[in-house]
Amino acid sequence: MFRRRRFADVISRQLDLFEREHAEVIRECEELERAYNSAPRDEAEERYGDYVDAVETGTELLADLRDHFALTLGADAWEAYEEEFNRAVVKRLPRFALEIENR
Repeated sequence: MFRRRRFADVISRQLDLFEREHAEVIRECEELERAYNSAPRDEAEERYGDYVDAVETGTELLADLRDHFALTLGADAWEAYEEEFNRAVVKRLPRFALEIENR
C-alpha cells in the first residue's frame, strides 16, 4: 500500500533550496571525487581525505537545515520528519546520506 509522506512537500523544497544555495559544495564534491578517482596511487589517500571533508561539509549543512526545521515541530512529529528527511537525502543526494543519521 502506498502512503503519502507527511513532510514530502516541505522536504522536497528544502532539498531544492540546498541544491541552489550550496551548489558549490555539491560541485566541489563532484570535482574532488573525480580527482580521487584519477589520482595516482601515491596521491589517492590525500585526495580521498579532501573528498570526505567536502562530503562532511555538505552533510552538516543538510543536518542543520533538517534540525532547524525540526525545532518548529512538536516532539511527536520531530522523529517522523527526521526519518523522512534522511530517506529523502538517501534517494536524492546519496553522497551526503552515509552520515546524515549520525548528525
